Amino acid sequence: MYGEREGDLVVRDFRFQSGETLPEVRLHYLTLGEPRRDAAGRIDNAVLLLHQTGGTSRQFLAPTLAPELFGPGQPLDVARTYVILPDGLGRGGSTKPSDGLRARFPRYGYGDVVRGQHLVVTEGLGVERLRLVAGTSMGGMHSWMWAVRYPEAMDAVMPIACQPIAISGRNLLFRKILTESIRNDPGFRGGDYREPPRHWLHTAPLWAMMLESPARLQAEAPTRAAAVALYERMVAEASRWDANDFLYWVESSWDYDPQPELGKIRARVLALNFADDAINPPELPLAAELIRGIPGARFVLVPASDDGGGHLAMTRAAVWKPYLAELLRSIAGAR
Repeated sequence: MYGEREGDLVVRDFRFQSGETLPEVRLHYLTLGEPRRDAAGRIDNAVLLLHQTGGTSRQFLAPTLAPELFGPGQPLDVARTYVILPDGLGRGGSTKPSDGLRARFPRYGYGDVVRGQHLVVTEGLGVERLRLVAGTSMGGMHSWMWAVRYPEAMDAVMPIACQPIAISGRNLLFRKILTESIRNDPGFRGGDYREPPRHWLHTAPLWAMMLESPARLQAEAPTRAAAVALYERMVAEASRWDANDFLYWVESSWDYDPQPELGKIRARVLALNFADDAINPPELPLAAELIRGIPGARFVLVPASDDGGGHLAMTRAAVWKPYLAELLRSIAGAR
């Protein structure tokens, strides 16, 4: 429907920040639309969209995202935009612990994931410069890293539902609860389990609870019985995750801290958060304060809606696509 094409970039002897290497790493990606070339033969209509922690490239094809972003007349209409959607290292079709190495998989960080994305864009698809790098939650954090690590690689950057600081405070606390519950699950066996560990799943609803807004949770579970039933559904839903993969996902933020390098950013920045996001609450106005030192940067706090949305408002493009359209208009003709 959107000119979807899947591909893989196979990288030989991939070296991780830890110094560990894998003889072969597969980096999976999805593209929408067609590349367009300028008079010099360079692709000039590419954008990069980066997924959240538990997502993959295909999350952007959801009914609340794809038609609002890629359809006719939309901000990233694939009739004129070449959209690149990578599966981050450790997720989806890319190489990950559950492929066989389990806990022997190298300890990767966001820097390794971003380097893999950069290889897909440049070596895999031959794109020298992007019109836009945008992402949701973890993908937003990766967007910040792109902006500071490859400042000349994009015209604009739009981090959504995140902060440009190291993971700390409540954000780290709820992650620590989840990862330690996996490590201390008797069935985990140091990551070398034969049957999926089950005990940690009883704390896994903390993940879903932090992502959702209090208003929407109350509407979905207005009674004690409804809340208990919701908890049980959350436990069942979490059972689809591989424990090793999930542990690596959550802990891979260990190297994330773009704050000291924000002065390197050359792209037009629009950072966007949601007022009812429990992970990035407005009581912690970090992004708004930090981007003041970036020329031309703008911060948007989207007000809470009647039915809530919380962190998961990022999955409803109708909420934030007007700001995306505004950002794209601001760089029209840039290069």
